[in-house]
Amino acid sequence: MLKDNDNFQPYWFAQAMGIEVLAQPHVLKNDIQTDVCIVGGGYTGLWTAINLKQTQPDLDIVVIDKGLCGSGASGRNGGCMLTWSTKYLSMKKLYGEEKAAQLVSASEQAIYEIEAFCNEHDIDAQLRRHGTLYTATNTAQEGSMVGVLHALNKQDINSWQAWEKDKVQLDAGSKIHSEGYYSPAAASVQPAMLARGLKRVAESLGVKVYENTPMEDINTEVPITITTPQADIFAKKVVLALNAWMLEQFPEFKRSVVLVSSDMAITKPIPEKLDEMGLKDGKTIVDSRTFVHYYRSTPDGRLMLGKGGNYFSFANRISKVFDQPSRYQSLLRSAFNRFFPSLAEQSFAATWTGASDRSVTGMPFFGQLKQNKDIVYGLGYSGNGVAQTWIGGKILSSMVQEQQNKWTECGLVSGPKGYFPPEPIRWTGAMIVRNAIRRKEAAEDAEQKPAWVDKQLAKFADAAGKADKG
Repeated sequence: MLKDNDNFQPYWFAQAMGIEVLAQPHVLKNDIQTDVCIVGGGYTGLWTAINLKQTQPDLDIVVIDKGLCGSGASGRNGGCMLTWSTKYLSMKKLYGEEKAAQLVSASEQAIYEIEAFCNEHDIDAQLRRHGTLYTATNTAQEGSMVGVLHALNKQDINSWQAWEKDKVQLDAGSKIHSEGYYSPAAASVQPAMLARGLKRVAESLGVKVYENTPMEDINTEVPITITTPQADIFAKKVVLALNAWMLEQFPEFKRSVVLVSSDMAITKPIPEKLDEMGLKDGKTIVDSRTFVHYYRSTPDGRLMLGKGGNYFSFANRISKVFDQPSRYQSLLRSAFNRFFPSLAEQSFAATWTGASDRSVTGMPFFGQLKQNKDIVYGLGYSGNGVAQTWIGGKILSSMVQEQQNKWTECGLVSGPKGYFPPEPIRWTGAMIVRNAIRRKEAAEDAEQKPAWVDKQLAKFADAAGKADKG
């Protein structure tokens, strides 16, 4: 098990895996045939497998993962289970008013469904449904929720309520917040423990799970053949649930997303200090930046803080950056001290980096490979997927079963809804926009007027939403 200050592997996974990894993972060593092969053992793949088994118990289903289930984005995020409600106006433009409202409602339903699933199947994922606070931390951020709340009210789907400034600061444990809105439809969770719990349930339903079994190649002709290091899989249908890792093997998606990091830090247990600050539950707190800050406490009294939009991968390569302590510890330290000046001397027990596949729209997309319609995929959660992968599982399982229902007709089953420029234009542009956002937000934190050019450049990032926390 990972000890404090031991950075050989990230805290996010080792703490959950400390005992379980002592058992030898099942590795595929012999050729097999199956009805459905799911490539990727994270949230999306496991929810898909569980849904398929619950609706068609006789289906033979195989899940393979290049490492351990949950060792990708599913196990290394900030553990903030949030909804799509703040993206309603963007979704309305993309999918229309009715479907946007349905997606907001579905994303809120996901919070409660995941909680109920964990309770039913005895998954100890440290899930605490204590809601979320969406806040302003400077004058420029104030009022950013007004438009979307008005639109949500018109659809009678508004779960947000304005809180007085004093209550916001008390519950958020920080005086930096000048405005805040609370929604009960949110939770915090230990992400790797949730992933491993889903794996256990999938196996109990009869799903065969093979870990340390990467897909090396795929032949899209019939029968679909997936090549792994020691064996081949012959499948009638395939689900590609690789998210950011999909970009390594399917170049056609490389311009449909940008691979960007979300970086996180966590303290040692300091429960008494957190109680004094008012951080007494699992509520998540998110500010209104373009690349947000987000934080939450843990059941054992640690404080986790994350910041999105830091490292942009050239050509969307999955580099070693995503398996190492954060290279942006100075940014995390500065943000931590600004939020919590009383903890300025508190050291970090660990830092880590998560990979986020940010789409052009800031929303995930699903579809069928052009080469073979029996191969379906989903990716592009854009840093907001802990709860939304429950929806992804509903969509992909419905697609595998060739159903026409509310999930396949929700607007997300459309393939990519836009493309980024080719390299090196994409990376160069991303750096220009990222740095402009940093300058703009630094000026706003100082209650100064940002440069006009920085404000204009920052607008390029707004379409992708303000995510990177779940």
